[in-house]
Amino acid sequence: MGLFGEKQLKKDIKKNIELMKQILPIEKSFDVIARDIIIGAREACLIFIDGFVKDEIMIWILESLQSMTGNEFGKDVIKQLIKTKIGYIEVEAVKDIKKIESLILSGAVVLIVDGENEAILIDVRQYPVRTPEEPDLEKVTRGSRDGLVETLIFNTALIRRRLRDPNLIFDIRSIGTRSRTDVVIAYIDGLVDENLLSEIQDRITGIDIGALVMAEKTLEELIVKKRWYNPLPQVKFTERPDVVAAHLMEGHIAIIVDTSPSVMILPATLFHFTQHAEDYYQNITVGTYIRWIRFLGMLSAFILLPLWLLLVFNKQYLPDFLQFLGPKESTPIPLFLQFILLEFGLDLLRISSIHTPNALTTSLGIIGGLILSEFAVDVGLFVPETVLYMALAGIGTFATPSMEFSMAIRLFRLLLLILTGLFNVYGFIAAIIIIFIITFSTGSFKYGKKYTWPLIPFEWKPLSNILFRKPIPELKQE
Repeated sequence: MGLFGEKQLKKDIKKNIELMKQILPIEKSFDVIARDIIIGAREACLIFIDGFVKDEIMIWILESLQSMTGNEFGKDVIKQLIKTKIGYIEVEAVKDIKKIESLILSGAVVLIVDGENEAILIDVRQYPVRTPEEPDLEKVTRGSRDGLVETLIFNTALIRRRLRDPNLIFDIRSIGTRSRTDVVIAYIDGLVDENLLSEIQDRITGIDIGALVMAEKTLEELIVKKRWYNPLPQVKFTERPDVVAAHLMEGHIAIIVDTSPSVMILPATLFHFTQHAEDYYQNITVGTYIRWIRFLGMLSAFILLPLWLLLVFNKQYLPDFLQFLGPKESTPIPLFLQFILLEFGLDLLRISSIHTPNALTTSLGIIGGLILSEFAVDVGLFVPETVLYMALAGIGTFATPSMEFSMAIRLFRLLLLILTGLFNVYGFIAAIIIIFIITFSTGSFKYGKKYTWPLIPFEWKPLSNILFRKPIPELKQE
């Protein structure tokens, strides 16, 4: 559909309607509606997308417009209608054809009047939306229960409700030549790193793609430089408005994509994926204890299996108090292959649970977690120790607050297991070096802190804030 060089509306309504038919499938798609009406003896046309319009408000506006007589019109008809007849807040005059097309496809109503080269935009959009609910992945025992939803304006309102700061900026862009998805860059002016903000804005502006098919995930891969061998997440996702507000107060940038409840937080370091809102909704001592237990779980998820395998392979060097390590009976499958099979089995169980109806998820967990592992031990394929340590590592993986980071831990653990199983201590050391190099070299933006900060480069104060859940007044003083 081309505009044939036309960029502005004409004064002839028939020509304007033809222009609209060239850029919109008015007679082809049932939900694109052109409604002919008469306003004060003048022909007019309402163009909108069915399903996006607030019917009650439009009926009220139409009653006001159609009650006009011809002698009520003055010289400037458009301004007169906006000021005296269309009693609605979000109304403006537009001339540009491209803008009109974009607004109609976004859900607004456009009114074209014969004899006028301007149209009236009436923003009576009403998107389908669900009630804000607590996100499944970020539940807390105490705290707010509202979560972000799939409608952009609702999400900005939930964030603005918590930060009534005039310096809170929501910079909106349209991304995708076909989807024209609304994307908002949120930041607090005066707290944000201006160089980093400019870099992110330039990357988003330079995106050339047809559609953000997978919403924020597609956008992430377009603005963050990814390497196929690096599973570490470089963007933090959250569905909690209080978490977004807290990060904005720390000078971060939030990117909100319409149609998605997940918000991207930039920039993100390694330790951003180790924290959870639960820490700050608990007592200071309890919050610190929970944080340490989480660190222990994440560490066990990463190192427990390959370290146990390494110690069993080199049992002759162990002191007497560690001689209990290792299986008491032999099996036809080598130990490291048992761990690999259990890893695949655990991931298969996780994937299956995603595709299983909620009513059957518990049954699937019982079958996969208890019956199959017990039968495997009874048959002699696995030793009890490998199942036990795999279960402990699995619990540590699920204790990780970030799903993306937990998957990175799994892949690194798999690398450690394979190299340790094949090359013993040399493989273990080589895998640790590879993981360290990947972690240290991770980073996507020219400006901002390194991915391993504040451990490398070392800064005690921010590192202590990660290790300990400090009182809010103490954090404020820092």
